Amino acid sequence: MTATPTTETVNLTGDYTLDPAHSRIGFVARHAMVTKVRGLFKEFDGAIHLDGEDPTRSSARVSIEVASIDSQQADRDAHLRGADFFDAERFPTMTFASTRVDPAADGRYTLTGDLTIRDITRPVSIDLELTGVVRDPWGMHRIGFEGSVAVNRRDWDLSWNMPLDTGGLLVSEKVTIELDVALVRPAQG
Repeated sequence: MTATPTTETVNLTGDYTLDPAHSRIGFVARHAMVTKVRGLFKEFDGAIHLDGEDPTRSSARVSIEVASIDSQQADRDAHLRGADFFDAERFPTMTFASTRVDPAADGRYTLTGDLTIRDITRPVSIDLELTGVVRDPWGMHRIGFEGSVAVNRRDWDLSWNMPLDTGGLLVSEKVTIELDVALVRPAQG
């Protein structure tokens, strides 16, 4: 079932920026096959064009500074920034550029695009949910989305690992990317 435009969604049409102070771009990966490690990126920006009348004409671009990774453990973060994983000196940013938006019912969308990490680009599709729409006390239009997608990190040559004596690997190949983002558009006239 495809979403039908409403007065509310048509009024959302415009150009937005990602609000990093009120957004989170994070990840979850299983460690030693027994627990999940969560982290986030502290530095990112993005521009989004929303077309409330025809969401398929919407687009998004996001850039993330990989050196801003924070898993709340300094040694692990240093390893993730190094050549075994992101190689932040050679590849300082990862990017996402949308190629398609598919609306569904009840404020849900599938955002498909190209995710580039370590100069390797692969398509991903992220299921998103519209979590809120508001005009803030300063007259800015704010929209929230949240969603996630599971990817195989080896697809981007993030392949370092160690086998465990009991079988399996130290770091899972599956990583879930989590988004909880606020988009901001200045009030018009």
